[in-house]
Amino acid sequence: IMAILATIILIMTAGMVHAKEPINVDKLANAIYIAEGGSKTRHPYGILKRYKVTTPRQACINTINSNYKRWVKAGKRGDFIEYLGRTYCPIGAKNDPTGLNKNWVKNVRYHYERII
Repeated sequence: IMAILATIILIMTAGMVHAKEPINVDKLANAIYIAEGGSKTRHPYGILKRYKVTTPRQACINTINSNYKRWVKAGKRGDFIEYLGRTYCPIGAKNDPTGLNKNWVKNVRYHYERII
């Protein structure tokens, strides 16, 4: 009976929003900055591409905003940080030969929840 109840609860909660809303974009950008290595990295915010007209922080914020709009349009299913991670730092990416991207969501969420 407990297994059946657990399955029913799982089915009922599938697709529910798990992220705290609304997302604080500035706070999320700060969490990404820390998770991506902060001031000790050559690629602040994990931004690999160089832009002439914007900063790595602004590129990060633009990515957050565009993915948030897509997430809302898709029905806000699941956790936003997980949704963002699939684009921002995808598991199995060619530029991640050691598989560190699998830790991105956990690390960003950790820092996001601790930043005031």
